[in-house]
Amino acid sequence: MKKNKKQKVIIDTDPGIDDTTALIFTMFDDRLDVQLYTTVKGNINVDIATNNMLHLLEKFGKNTPVAKGMNKGMYRDTPDASWLHGKWGMGETYIPPKAKTKPIKKDAVEAMYEIITANPHEITLILFGPHTNVGNLLKKHPDCAPLIKQIIFEGFSPYGHKGIKPHISFNIRTDPEAFKFVLDSNIPLVVIPSELGRQDGKISESMVNEIGTYNDTGAFLKDIYQNYWEHGYEDKRIATNDTCAYLYLVEPKLFKTKKADIAVNLTNAPGKTTAVFSRKGKYTVAVGLKRKKFEKSFLGKIKALDDIKL
Repeated sequence: MKKNKKQKVIIDTDPGIDDTTALIFTMFDDRLDVQLYTTVKGNINVDIATNNMLHLLEKFGKNTPVAKGMNKGMYRDTPDASWLHGKWGMGETYIPPKAKTKPIKKDAVEAMYEIITANPHEITLILFGPHTNVGNLLKKHPDCAPLIKQIIFEGFSPYGHKGIKPHISFNIRTDPEAFKFVLDSNIPLVVIPSELGRQDGKISESMVNEIGTYNDTGAFLKDIYQNYWEHGYEDKRIATNDTCAYLYLVEPKLFKTKKADIAVNLTNAPGKTTAVFSRKGKYTVAVGLKRKKFEKSFLGKIKALDDIKL
């Protein structure tokens, strides 16, 4: 039987606790050919995010290139989310040491452009953080837009959509102008709303405790989760927003999707998104997640890392 070809990806990230979980999964997924990790200001500033990305690769024995990205939005600067992720991005109890390795010399925009043009129509961009790097890429190198296979991103709320608590997503409000560049690019987009990772993709407190017993990776994740409980819920739960974005690429059958047209506010409520769902919609939006299959997949990925000693 012919093996399926690995999917070439660039992963843009701001690690970040949930990013950390998703990043570990991408490092060990045989279905992916990760060409590059790029970092951006979001959950923490870009210097800390870059150190965290390099540290995770070292910790898990990987050497994928890392390119440092932007530390400010395209047209505005906004606060980070260190109040949730901790000063060093991985909770209050875990302080990542200074990485021994360094990012590559090219910045994120130029590194992405080089890879995309060398692999036309093959690269999927997966965005775990604000869209700043990709917005700058599309502004500086608009010729690369038709060469990008697709963009899958977490961070969006179809404002006013039935069944979803209205909010202005952190990843979008942090740089709404960059998001507008992405929306207007005509690149195929798959949108993973924040609410999906908070509700259908939640990790309960009992699951966190169970994960901690599996192996070294599970114990590490349990440690960084301890101060990452999602706000606004009666129970203690961990959101898996970024993990859902990664999972859509490799296990799309976990998700229910609908087509929609999307707009973003840049003025009186920066980052507020609206979606009009219809069969003729331009973008693909995940609106549901098969809970039992998701849980089996998530826990199975951690169990599969028994040979990793940290």
